Amino acid sequence: MNLESPKVTLEKSNQEIFEYLSKVGNFEQLMPDNIDKFEAGESSFLFALKGMPQIELKLEELVEPNKIVLGSTNEKFPFTLTANIKEQTASSCDVQLLFDGKFNPMVAMMVKSPLQKFIDTLMTNISKK
Repeated sequence: MNLESPKVTLEKSNQEIFEYLSKVGNFEQLMPDNIDKFEAGESSFLFALKGMPQIELKLEELVEPNKIVLGSTNEKFPFTLTANIKEQTASSCDVQLLFDGKFNPMVAMMVKSPLQKFIDTLMTNISKK
């Protein structure tokens, strides 16, 4: 299952956005209002939204300053969340989040809408930073 956020142009350099998103603790500021729990380590963070199971993401790949890949640590819920950052000018860039999950069709049908809303919220909150 693949989901995409809208692409957003930010008035910050791709390096600034890369540095912000590569610090996993900053994701707490990007979470939806219904966050129930957030704990960050050096290269991973754990979060739970009200009514949803706890999810832990860890940094899997950093391609400075254009790409950050976070991966689920739960084998039963395998997915990656990729931030693609593309320079437009020295002081602006385009950012898009891509979700790639390996779920059976029944699970995919159940989680598609909440996940789309989640990545759209992350993107909206990134654009406010």
